[in-house]
Amino acid sequence: MKYSTLGQTDITVSMVALGCWAFAGGRVWGPQDEAESIATVAAALDAGVNFFDTAEGYGDGASEAVLGRALAGRRYEAVIATKVSRRHLSGDDVQRACERSLRLLQTDYIDLYQIHWPSRTIPLDETMEALERLREQGKVRAIGVCNFGVGDLADLAEIGRVETNQVPYSLLWRAIEYEIEERCVDAGMGILPYSPLAQGLLTGKYGSPDEVPEGRARMRFFSGERPQARHGEPGCEAETFAAIERIRHVCKEMGQPMAQVSLAWLLHQRGVTAVLAGARRPEQIEQTAQAADLELAPEALDGLTQATEEIKRILGPNPDMWQSESRFR
Repeated sequence: MKYSTLGQTDITVSMVALGCWAFAGGRVWGPQDEAESIATVAAALDAGVNFFDTAEGYGDGASEAVLGRALAGRRYEAVIATKVSRRHLSGDDVQRACERSLRLLQTDYIDLYQIHWPSRTIPLDETMEALERLREQGKVRAIGVCNFGVGDLADLAEIGRVETNQVPYSLLWRAIEYEIEERCVDAGMGILPYSPLAQGLLTGKYGSPDEVPEGRARMRFFSGERPQARHGEPGCEAETFAAIERIRHVCKEMGQPMAQVSLAWLLHQRGVTAVLAGARRPEQIEQTAQAADLELAPEALDGLTQATEEIKRILGPNPDMWQSESRFR
């Protein structure tokens, strides 16, 4: 495992992090056995993964609670990142949300506390003041944001400092390369890509669009007529799976699994601190953890990048994976 530092802090994190959303189960992920989740956390720690990302909004605290139980006796080995929901960004609500997350996580501090989505009604300076207060109280070590576009980042620069911006980014989903990536790099803000495997598309397990479950086929890659879609776009299903085949060819030539190569590609991109890879079973995180040590030759990097240029062009600079009317600003 390789390690990096969160922003300008002294917090050291593994370059592959375990995303814990699936621990909550639910409509998107389906049933999830808690014992399997706990075993996955143990396997992550044993593989050198020390960075765990969750949120109060994942199953209304269910993911946090499972992670807290999974880290019992091993909290000292872990760096925990969690998020405060958009509905809790007023000053008093931030404090209450943090206290609840601390209880569920069974810890007295959160390493990285993040704004999950920016509010369009609550002033950012009110939220930042509450987060700074939590940091002064020792309940939070560092502050981060998620889903901040260039407008929100500009506003943030006038108010205070955060260490990370968690955004959707993968070999297939490259919208942040238009503007957001540069803003983060210039500010010394680490990029934490979520959905780095495009919710399973980059594992190579789906051979056609029709094989993708409904809960995952709501992304903008897919037709807006899909049952759970929240966008009205035609999608680019044929182009996406053609790109996946090109990626598969590059991986075959390398003799490496598509998931590990896709994560390694991200770790070679500017500003990326760690990738947030979800896992539901121990063997999944054991396999993805190996991506941190995978070095890609320049010709492989170029081949992978070229494989998805058409998708990047079709989907454009809107970073929102699910909505045409972007929640990013």
